[in-house]
Amino acid sequence: MTDLTRRSLITTGGVAALGSSALMLAACAPAPLKPTPHAPSPAESSGASIQRPPAQIPVASPLPSGTQLTKVADIPVGGTAAVTVDGQDILLAQPAAGKVVAFSAICTHQGCMVSPAGGEFDCSCHGSRFEAADGAVLKGPAVRPLHPIAVSVADDGAVIIA
Repeated sequence: MTDLTRRSLITTGGVAALGSSALMLAACAPAPLKPTPHAPSPAESSGASIQRPPAQIPVASPLPSGTQLTKVADIPVGGTAAVTVDGQDILLAQPAAGKVVAFSAICTHQGCMVSPAGGEFDCSCHGSRFEAADGAVLKGPAVRPLHPIAVSVADDGAVIIA
């Protein structure tokens, strides 16, 4: 058996402490996030910043033509509204009487949810603001407009997917 010196005890103890610390830190790391196009990820729900390349930002899946979203009377002239149809959040605006526009409620910056705010749409994650009439960026950090959804107003006043 070899004699245990003070130096070898300290060296061995230090290496063991570093190794166990590294294992504990690795165990505390969060699981990878995998958001769906219909719901914010846990990080988005908490307001945490997540970095995604633009190609990975989800957009709403196309709804079938003729799908009713709401009635035109439910959207104030000059105002905005939000609806959820088949699990998809959709933003609506009526910039002029009888003219309705729609956009995906997914922010083009990092994929957070966007909400109506008077005559605009706001992203609470990072403060981006969008024009309700055309989805254009009013305030960054987003640089691309909201994804448009083609809609029309039926004779009975229903707002439908075109």
